[in-house]
Amino acid sequence: MSDADFMREALNEAGLAAAAGEMPVGCVIARGDKIVARAHNECETTRDATAHAELLAIRRACCALGDWRLTGCTLYVTLEPCPMCAGAVMRARLSRLVYGAADPGQGCAGSLYRIPEDPAFPHFCVCDGGVMADECASLLRTFFARMRRE
Repeated sequence: MSDADFMREALNEAGLAAAAGEMPVGCVIARGDKIVARAHNECETTRDATAHAELLAIRRACCALGDWRLTGCTLYVTLEPCPMCAGAVMRARLSRLVYGAADPGQGCAGSLYRIPEDPAFPHFCVCDGGVMADECASLLRTFFARMRRE
C-alpha cells in the first residue's frame, strides 16, 4: 500500500469524526502493509481534551502489538499533529509520521516546530507532510464552514 492508500483510510476515519460532530481528524497506524490501529477525534463524544485521533490510535496500536514501542510503524493523520500528539509520536518511538494538511496555528511536525525530529530528544521520527493535503484540508474547511453557520 502507498502513503496515499493509508491516508485514504485516515480520511475515512475523519469522515466518521465529522458524522459524530467531532473535528474531522482521522488516523491510522501501519506496520508494513497492514493497518494495526485506527481512530478519529473523540474529544466532544468523551468530553476529553486528550482524545485526539493520534493518541487514541497510538493506544490501540500498543494494545494490538503488545508493546508501547511502535518502532517500525508509520502513523498517518489527516492534520499535522499538535504539540501533545507530536510528543506522543516521538515518545511511542514511531519510525515515521505522515500527515495531510498542515496546521500553521498549532502544528508541531513541520509548521511551528518539529518535535518528532528534534535532535534534543532521544528518539527521532521522520515527518512527511502534504500527503493528500487538498482532500484533508477540504474536509476541515467544510466542517468549520458548517460550524460557523450553526
